[in-house]
Amino acid sequence: MDEPIIDLHSDDFFMREALRQAARAREAGEVPVGAVIVREGSIVARAFNQVELLKDATAHAEMLALTQAQEAAGDWRLTDCTLYVTKEPCPMCAGAIVHTRLARVVFGAGDPKAGAAGSALNLLQFPTLNHRCEITRGVREPECRALLQNFFAGRRNALK
Repeated sequence: MDEPIIDLHSDDFFMREALRQAARAREAGEVPVGAVIVREGSIVARAFNQVELLKDATAHAEMLALTQAQEAAGDWRLTDCTLYVTKEPCPMCAGAIVHTRLARVVFGAGDPKAGAAGSALNLLQFPTLNHRCEITRGVREPECRALLQNFFAGRRNALK
């Protein structure tokens, strides 16, 4: 009875699903960021970066997942949902997260240059905006960071 119990509703479990999406992005030659949105313990949206595939600068994993989750909910308000994303959201994504009123954002790797969930700035909890999200940082951070670092190291080596 000493076997670990797998908690199918844990941050670790859902971030693993986001990491699977990030791996799909890497395989497609995209910056490896993945996202899932959870509502009442179930994944309602899965997405990965598709900027190059769709030739759309707004096709970040978070934006694509938000659209899917809104369709699943039948509403643009996602007040009872949590977003799991492998990299800290950028300002564009953070703005969309606030507007859809997500309850919570969980991310893996921080982004000190452009992160909008507390690293460079914090739009998710900006005092004058009409909504604020709970933020959980650093879930499976080493894996999330390594995926990004290896991707960009490979890109730099390809340019040599």
